[in-house]
Amino acid sequence: MGTRAAVLCGAAVVLAGSFTAVPADASTRHHAPSVLPDRTTRTTGPSWKKCGTTDYPTLQCASLRVPLDHMNPRGKQITLALTRVPHTARTSQGPLLVNPGGPGGSGRTLAGFVASALPKAVAAQYDVVGFDPRGVGKSTPALDCEPGHFDPVRPDSVPGTAELENAGLARAKAFAAACGKKYPGVLRYMGTLSAVRDMDAIRRALGARRLSYFGYSYGTYLGAVYAKLFPERVHRLVLDSVVDPTGVWYEDNLAQDRAFNDRHRALMAWIARHDGTYKLGTDPKKVEARWYAMRAALAEKPAGGKVGPSELEDTFMPGGYYDGYWPSLADAFASYVHGRKSDALVDAYEKLAAVDPEGDNGYSVYTSVQCRDASWPRDWRQWDKDTWAVHETAPFMTWNNAWYNAPCAFWPVSMLKPVDVANSALPPVLLFQATDDAATPYQGGATVHRLLRGSSLVVEQGGGNHGITLSGNNCLDKHLATYLTDGTVPRSGGEVDAVCKKTPDPKPLNTKALPDASSSRGSTLHGLLGFRG
Repeated sequence: MGTRAAVLCGAAVVLAGSFTAVPADASTRHHAPSVLPDRTTRTTGPSWKKCGTTDYPTLQCASLRVPLDHMNPRGKQITLALTRVPHTARTSQGPLLVNPGGPGGSGRTLAGFVASALPKAVAAQYDVVGFDPRGVGKSTPALDCEPGHFDPVRPDSVPGTAELENAGLARAKAFAAACGKKYPGVLRYMGTLSAVRDMDAIRRALGARRLSYFGYSYGTYLGAVYAKLFPERVHRLVLDSVVDPTGVWYEDNLAQDRAFNDRHRALMAWIARHDGTYKLGTDPKKVEARWYAMRAALAEKPAGGKVGPSELEDTFMPGGYYDGYWPSLADAFASYVHGRKSDALVDAYEKLAAVDPEGDNGYSVYTSVQCRDASWPRDWRQWDKDTWAVHETAPFMTWNNAWYNAPCAFWPVSMLKPVDVANSALPPVLLFQATDDAATPYQGGATVHRLLRGSSLVVEQGGGNHGITLSGNNCLDKHLATYLTDGTVPRSGGEVDAVCKKTPDPKPLNTKALPDASSSRGSTLHGLLGFRG
């Protein structure tokens, strides 16, 4: 069953200079992003044990104790769960820490995937290290504020009546209150700043002078903040599908709403092009109208007692992250429209959207990090005004996303300010961005390219997937491999340093064409990156 990884976003540009690394509540000194002295040298590293799987037989596991509050290193300790695939080359470039995004995504399996997906000669040079960030998965404590928060059938996400809006508000308030009650001593220490200090603790525990890092989605913001705090400790830095740091996080989500609507319409257009298979019409607008008619019908009678309008949005949202899901989603759509058959729709929901305990954990961490990281409006009237304004032209998931983030309006601990990630003290950095990415719109990659002096931006022209390297595009992967080998990046002197053609669109499931290795790899990667938390 798929887990929902956190919704992340690139947003409208605001001046980077208007952001600061100083907390809004400056008295909470443990969150001030001043650089802590590297006072610790490794005495004994993590105790690695074999934990290989069929897919990743050389994977090893360990754990690491770190301070809950890095400004009080002798205080309460928490545990981070680590994995690695050790280097096999005679000479090593040190650790390559990987992160799938979120916040709330588990990175333990990602280490095995990255080590197996990179060219063997490149992977051999690194200890590829994965980790569950604080609060996530096998790290302890693992947060789970309100188990079953996403159990179906939820209220219709679009609050067309006062009753529906009050129901949504009650859910958001209850979730925020549950987090505050269950983790009163932890929430203040959740956030990107604490996570990057954990990353540096991992570096020290591994005995490495410098760290290489490869992050997707929210992991790009995590990496950029690490580089801001510890620029001299960066060896290689790869950021794929880049968060716009000038919109963290409220504006980013509004921008994402528009981009997801565009991507949903791209799916409708793809279905129209394959009318011979799906028989839903050749006009994308009419196909879209039939989708909204399906949504209205599900509001009256949820499919299988599980898929109402909110769950339908959850089910189709993954199609905005990865077009490899389009054929299954189109099949479910057509099956329902042509005979009110619910089985395919319920199956798609259970595989792509249903939230299991791992998903409950991911969402708890997502809210705990994003609600702490940045200032969110505390007045619900601002949310209501902004969400309806975006919904007017982008109705697909705007209200769904608003409710996903709504606990931040009622969060029980104070909020910080985003980190200004502008940086001129780094070695070459390599950025990857698809032009039509919905989860982290293109503006994020362009903005970070300007903020990280000397960085290089590789663009997948016309691509709409989220997480584009190691997903079957040989052009992108060649740039990645070259950079990880010797630090070489493409340079053009312009706003974009290299352009790759998009990965081809998928084919309907009933075609005779066999899936190739690249599509299989893409499905594996996107299963690890997830969608939402």
